Amino acid sequence: MKIVVVGGTGFIGTKIVSKLRETEHEIIVASPSLGVNTITGEGLVEVLMGTDVVIDVTNSPSYEDNVVLDFFETSTRNILAAEKITNVKHHVHLSIVGTDGLLESAYFRGKMAQEELIKDFSIPYTIVRTTQFFDFILTLTDLFTDGDTIRLPDSYNQAISSEDAAEGIVDFALSTPVNGIVNLAGPDRMKFVDYVKAYLESKSDIRKIEADEKNLYFGAKLGEFSLVPTLEETLHTAPTHFKDWLKEK
Repeated sequence: MKIVVVGGTGFIGTKIVSKLRETEHEIIVASPSLGVNTITGEGLVEVLMGTDVVIDVTNSPSYEDNVVLDFFETSTRNILAAEKITNVKHHVHLSIVGTDGLLESAYFRGKMAQEELIKDFSIPYTIVRTTQFFDFILTLTDLFTDGDTIRLPDSYNQAISSEDAAEGIVDFALSTPVNGIVNLAGPDRMKFVDYVKAYLESKSDIRKIEADEKNLYFGAKLGEFSLVPTLEETLHTAPTHFKDWLKEK
């Protein structure tokens, strides 16, 4: 099979490409730096000629309200249109667990718009919603730091190793399209506070931690379980525990 990874030079894209290259399939990386632009449409049809599977892991370069929605909608429409022209057989899209419950946020409205466009199109698809990556938990630690105190949303997460996420996305890409949503999460359901506490202890970091339910997450107020898969959803659990991942950092 020929598989094109759109956004394949980014953080998660490079991991997906690396795992795909362990297979016998033909792997092509598409990104603006390689002459493929999902906003202008430049190079899309050309790169998708003869392609069986497209994995879309593009991300908006800005989180501004007036930019992010336009990026996600334009990019997705252009990719799908090029896939129709080139008879792509399977569209695999990376989304986020909890997207449909966080529509106060322009970012999540953009992700929701992508999902709806894919569902309404004629190409077989698999939408892979993952929980937040372990690496992003560490980023949040700094984003929510105020002086010597880290004030985190008072909610649960079920974060996942980016390596596990990449492997899961590859598995779905090599399988039959589900024409629906699958959910991919790590094995540990903990509050943000507990993730960050474990991280700080591993680094002998003495910053204080507080749960603050008023803190917004990309502009949306989090409920206790906004970022974890619900029991009704199709859930695939990855193997790597946060404590084991921390040992490698």
